Amino acid sequence: METIGPDELKYLANAQSTGCGIERTLTVLDGKWTTLIVRELLTGPKRFGEIRAALGTPSAKTLTDRLRSLEHQAILTRTVHAEVPPRVVYALTEHGTSLSSVLHAMLIWGEQHPLPPERR
Repeated sequence: METIGPDELKYLANAQSTGCGIERTLTVLDGKWTTLIVRELLTGPKRFGEIRAALGTPSAKTLTDRLRSLEHQAILTRTVHAEVPPRVVYALTEHGTSLSSVLHAMLIWGEQHPLPPERR
């Protein structure tokens, strides 16, 4: 993984909060579940139940709220198929897929900096 040089560090330290790319990214990836939803959809379109099963413990309300937020931000699409019962499929948009590099950087960092034993 690339290290950040002094010029980049200075830029990060002086970035205006309203224009800071880090803040905008954190606004999109607001919270644990949102980031994990994007991670799951990077492997392809999924239905609500598939996403929930992959994540394990979010309530249906929490998952619905996060999916709506991501849809509102054009990170994913929600497609309702005209079937009985209706089939709803969630998929990342091109905008959402572009977050793969962000999640990859998080993966690398997490692997290089494991939690201390008392926090596992």
